[in-house]
Amino acid sequence: MSAEGHDHGHDHEHEHHHKDTFITKYIFSIDHKMIAKQYLLTGIIMGVIGVAISLLFRLQLAWPEQSFKIFSFVLGDSYAPDGVLLNDRYLALVTIHGTIMVFFVLTAALSGTFSNLLIPLQLGARDMASGFLNMVSYWLFFLSSVLMVSSLFVESGPASAGWTIYPPLSALPQAIPGSGAGMTLWLVSMAVFIAASLMGSLNYIVTVINLRTKGMTLTRMPLTIWAFFVTAIIGVISFPVLLSAALLLIFDRSFGTSFFLSDIYIAGEVLHHQGGSPVLFEHLFWFLGHPEVYIILLPALGITSEVLATNSRKPIFGYRAMIMSILAIAFLSTIVWGHHMFITGMNPFLGSVFTFTTLLIAIPSAVKAFNYITTLWKGNLQLNPAMLFSIGLVSTFITGGLTGIILGDSTLDINVHDTYFVVAHFHLVMGISALYGMFAGIYHWYPKMFGRMLNKNMGYIHFWATAVCAYGVFFPMHFIGLAGLPRRYYTNTNFPLFDDLQNVNVLITMFALIGGAFQLVFLYNFFSSIFYGKRTVQNPWKSTTLEWTAPIEHIHGNWHGAIPEVHRWPYDYSKPGHDEDFIPQNVPMKEGEEVLHH
Repeated sequence: MSAEGHDHGHDHEHEHHHKDTFITKYIFSIDHKMIAKQYLLTGIIMGVIGVAISLLFRLQLAWPEQSFKIFSFVLGDSYAPDGVLLNDRYLALVTIHGTIMVFFVLTAALSGTFSNLLIPLQLGARDMASGFLNMVSYWLFFLSSVLMVSSLFVESGPASAGWTIYPPLSALPQAIPGSGAGMTLWLVSMAVFIAASLMGSLNYIVTVINLRTKGMTLTRMPLTIWAFFVTAIIGVISFPVLLSAALLLIFDRSFGTSFFLSDIYIAGEVLHHQGGSPVLFEHLFWFLGHPEVYIILLPALGITSEVLATNSRKPIFGYRAMIMSILAIAFLSTIVWGHHMFITGMNPFLGSVFTFTTLLIAIPSAVKAFNYITTLWKGNLQLNPAMLFSIGLVSTFITGGLTGIILGDSTLDINVHDTYFVVAHFHLVMGISALYGMFAGIYHWYPKMFGRMLNKNMGYIHFWATAVCAYGVFFPMHFIGLAGLPRRYYTNTNFPLFDDLQNVNVLITMFALIGGAFQLVFLYNFFSSIFYGKRTVQNPWKSTTLEWTAPIEHIHGNWHGAIPEVHRWPYDYSKPGHDEDFIPQNVPMKEGEEVLHH
């Protein structure tokens, strides 16, 4: 009996003897497809919380110190007595919004969902290398999510030092009103989150290296898998550095050490701290923080490559150049962290080195943008919602990336550092782009996950409302940032200089509220289609990759019988001499057929 046949026999035996109970199927599942759904649903819940928090503090920014009943209704009187948001609690909302969106939605939900779903299916593997480790990584992520949200409601005060939690604000409970046990919970939550992330990443790496099906060479892997693989490697290199920073900060807060504290006075009182450096914390934080941008962005870019090629009915342009750009981004992302720290008093020569490496990373990013545009050029475009979100990603990736060139230059950055210009830049290039990638992935692979189709018309409404409102929110921020408006301020009414900008803040908030409301269309579409959506066919998008050869109903082991073998690269679309405009990877080459290679 062949190895595959043996595997298959064993799988069937396993299925007959161990019928899954509700708990082993839906809760403590070791099937990668179910774990992907768990990540997605948890990510959607965290996303709703993160976006809702941002809408609350946008209300405060547009109409400072007004009484809103919704504040006391949602957050309670400790946050907003008589409906007026307290200024230190405003900082807590900004902190938790940033943390949830960066780590829990755009890192864990995006990578966790699509790496889990697609790595085994697109590589032709029965499952992840370790199903048990996969399950543990999801439950640690879930635990860290619960800890993070509960830190908002701790009686002695939530974390309020910004999502970057710089000491001394985060290291001394008395440094900022209300940064009590909530800050410690924040740090514990992040430590658990990093453990989850590392388990997941190691699993993805081992699966990609060891479990590819016969014929699936590295240069036949879809670009999605390349993106997830490299993302996991960046995570394994850089997340432990943040873990060390979080643990040392816990020591400083709770055990009286001085890793990040030195010569501090509070209200004239000299504190017994010496020898530490808050700038050391910034180095440790941003050593993860900058690769983190690409941990968020690369999976979205990989998903976009797949969706654009499928819906342009064309081979992806420059396959090898795309792989090289992913690898170049991964390498360069680990040597640019200092551009977040130009005004910490760093040596100007060192600043110029970081400026150089930062501008250098624009090159592989530009390669990706040009390759996307060239893939679209003269393609037979199928403008479904997944395709629209992918094109939207190309747009925000370029517009957001252009402002990165300004912020990467130390002399220019000093003028707009910590203003709304920075907020506009990173929300467009990282936040909105990654969200678009996530939406594109959900619309594209929803039939694979749930066996049903999403409503297309609702998808169009969702895309256009989101696209208009995203630019409506973040485009004007560039201008108020250039005018000098600082970020993270509870209100700017104390500065007559900024009075003229208040109308812009109202406009931004209006766009934010409308955009937030239209996400309800997506949520309704998502949850109702699970039960009432149109049933999908085997390969709804006429795609070439292996996941569409697996049966629609989910089985543990992915394929009945032998695993498909791979005979060609993943982008054989519109190939001359064939009846269909797509040829799946498991179709053998004809005699005399040319390899369309990259």
